[in-house]
Order: sequence, then C-alpha cells, then structure tokens
Amino acid sequence: MTSANGNASQVTNNGDVRKPFKIFIGYDPREDQAYEVCRHSILKRTSIPVEITPIVQSDLRAKGLYWRSRDQFESTEFSFTRFLTPYLANYDGWAMFVDCDFLYLADIKELTELINDKYAVMCVHHDYFPKEKTKMDGAVQTVYPRKNWSSMVLYNCGHPKNKGLTPEVVNNQTGAFLHRFQWLDDNEIGSVPCVWNFLEGHNEVVENDPKTYPKAIHYTRGGPWFEAWKTCEFADLWLKEMEEYMKKKSNVS
Repeated sequence: MTSANGNASQVTNNGDVRKPFKIFIGYDPREDQAYEVCRHSILKRTSIPVEITPIVQSDLRAKGLYWRSRDQFESTEFSFTRFLTPYLANYDGWAMFVDCDFLYLADIKELTELINDKYAVMCVHHDYFPKEKTKMDGAVQTVYPRKNWSSMVLYNCGHPKNKGLTPEVVNNQTGAFLHRFQWLDDNEIGSVPCVWNFLEGHNEVVENDPKTYPKAIHYTRGGPWFEAWKTCEFADLWLKEMEEYMKKKSNVS
C-alpha cells in the first residue's frame, strides 16, 4: 500500500477530509512494470491524499478471500478480483479500481470532483468492439456488452447494492453478471468522460479540441512493456514515465 499527501483537501470518503482517496490497482506478475508506472503516474500528479493498494490474487487466496478457478477467458489475474474493491475498502466512502495498464496524465483530484453520491458506480460508458483476435502477450480478445466499463470504476462503496459484492458473490457469480454490472439498475451507473479511460487504438484525439485530450490512457490492447506493442500509440509517453520511475527508484535505493 502506498500513501501520498497532496496539497489540497478533498471530500471523498463520507465527508471526512482526513481520509485519503482509496485507489486499488489490478496487479498481474506479468505486468509488474505496468503497475509501477501506473502507480507512479498517479502519485506524481495528485494534489490530494491518496492511498494506493495493489489487488494481488495470490494474497487474496492466502487470506481466503478468493478461491475461484481461473478460466481460459481471463486475460489477467485481476479479471474478477477487481470486484472485491468495495469489500477491500470496508464498504466505506468512495474508492477507485483501475487496471494496471493505465497511464495518468492529469491530477486524480479532477476525477474525484466528478463523483455524485446518487450513483452506485461511475465509469466510462464505452461502446467498444475490438477488431483484434488477441491482445497483450497473446491472450484471447473477448467481445461482450459493456466491455471495458469495469476497467476503471469509481465505487460508492457504502451504497446498499455494492454491499452485495461479497467474496462469495465475486467467487461464484458469472463474468457477465460482474462485468456488466448486473447487480445494479442502469440508472445507478453514472457516466465519466471517456478521457478518463482513453482506449489506445480506439478513442481519438481531435486537433484543437482539449476536451478530447486523454487524462488517463488505457493500453487495453497491450502496452510498451510487451514486445509486440512497443510501437503502439502513446508508447513514448509511457516509456518516458517509466524512465522517470526508474530514475526515482534508483535515487531512493
């Protein structure tokens, strides 16, 4: 778990400005570098206190919180563990889950300012149908309704419906139930601008239109940490961030 204290206070946890905004990042051993860069990009730009925790499947199994068998369509170790976010946040306040293959280019404070307590969750409502048959390091590319909605989610952890996301439910419910937010009514799913989950290779930047500039790039097809994706769009930004992280790490050690 990593904490950072910013220069501004922000109400993100049941009105208590003393509590940092909780961020859970999906972790996969194959993408350790991606996790570290994602974490670094958030901490570098935040102006509010944040608490970052990786969701590590092996740790959850050791604690008896995750026992689900892995199936052939799971491309990462956090395909289902992500839905434990409200539980891991003690069903308290707001928290964010995000895949590790994100690069943040803006202050997370801007995202928290979009939070609306009337919703159980908030996310980008993508209309995404990938053309590729595989992604990342050869994982099968699946297509389903609301694809990528669950890759970055703001959870109203204390919402009554989210209290139903218990370890038992996360371990036993179907992928469709979880990834399509079927425990919620549609009007309980708030929308966030797509710039906060900007899909590399899908979303486009419109010249001279700042509203289309990404605030968080999602390398959903695969990022520069995979050999096959070293020249993907925005690879230069990720590589620059990685260099900064490595330099900072070496200075600390």
